Amino acid sequence: MKIPLKYGLIAAFGLIIWILAAHWLIPNPQSTVHTLGAPIFFNVLHFIVIFLGLKALERERGDKPRFKDALKTGVAIAFVYALTASLFFVGVVLVVGTRWIAGGPDAGTPTGVLLAQAFAGLFLGTMLFGLIYSTVIAFFVAKRQSELRD
Repeated sequence: MKIPLKYGLIAAFGLIIWILAAHWLIPNPQSTVHTLGAPIFFNVLHFIVIFLGLKALERERGDKPRFKDALKTGVAIAFVYALTASLFFVGVVLVVGTRWIAGGPDAGTPTGVLLAQAFAGLFLGTMLFGLIYSTVIAFFVAKRQSELRD
């Protein structure tokens, strides 16, 4: 459980640093940095952190992990990342309010519904992409069935 915690927190801290820097340096939420740069950065960061976590699992075991073990570790990294990012945004909403949420509070949607959609989208989206990235990376990093027979 050490690897998912370590690498999930690394990804979450990368997200936190990006969010805080972007909102401090560029306060306009409609800028390209917020609308285009953030999703690209978050997905690349997510992919790299899962890859590094699976390579750490390989180093820890001294051998390539099985596909199932690599997939479980990658999804666990994504879970820690999603949970920590969600908790960070709960703190942001408590301190800053809903100004930083995409769509903003003036979108005509009740604030409670807007927050529920934002947090569900963040958590479930992170888990879905984590599953996809973990599957792809585990396919290339994991020990093949033919290697198990030899």
